[in-house]
Amino acid sequence: MTDSEATRLTAHVHGLVQGVGFRWWTRSRALELGLVGYAANLADGRVLVVAEGPRADTEALLAALRSGDTPGSVDVVVERFDPPRGDLQGFVEK
Repeated sequence: MTDSEATRLTAHVHGLVQGVGFRWWTRSRALELGLVGYAANLADGRVLVVAEGPRADTEALLAALRSGDTPGSVDVVVERFDPPRGDLQGFVEK
């Protein structure tokens, strides 16, 4: 897979990431990178981030999620890369 091939990133972000502007911040980073997808609060306190676009750009978003520059406090990010589904438009907060 090359950096320009499309991929789907699914990331579960653990830590103090709800009620601190984390989804808005994630949406801003994703839009800057030209990605489509969403960031959603989960009932257990995690945030689910799903993003599709070029591999290099999804990896850049993953690096941003782990950067320590996010709102709140990220303890760990568990990610998975899959083939894109093409079912996403824009980048929204859920």
